[in-house]
Amino acid sequence: MKFSHSFRVFAEDIDEWGHVNNVAYLRWVQDVAIAHWQARATEEQKTKFTWVVTRHEIDYKKPAFENDEITATTWVDGIRMATCTRFTEIARGEEILVKARSVWCAIDRETSRPTRISSELKELFQLR
Repeated sequence: MKFSHSFRVFAEDIDEWGHVNNVAYLRWVQDVAIAHWQARATEEQKTKFTWVVTRHEIDYKKPAFENDEITATTWVDGIRMATCTRFTEIARGEEILVKARSVWCAIDRETSRPTRISSELKELFQLR
């Protein structure tokens, strides 16, 4: 199931070249993933699990600028034991600005160790 979050580009997101800094895109990739988890997970799941990133790959397609209206869309696909692959697209209207692939690891909050992604968590993101 895809999840989207829209926002406006602020002046602090802009680099010396006058367009969005790469670090801002990375922050948005993480922010939309966290928002997706917060929107879909139960309070019990949020208490029991957290997530950490083990890898980000980002392809920058086109620049964004101050005051642009941006939408970040994310979805999960590909679960392996304790990790899942999350895809993100950041767009201005129909224009794709960034495509990202991230690997996230499920962490048991009690032990602070990686934990197998259960069928319950798979269902949360409507994965089979």
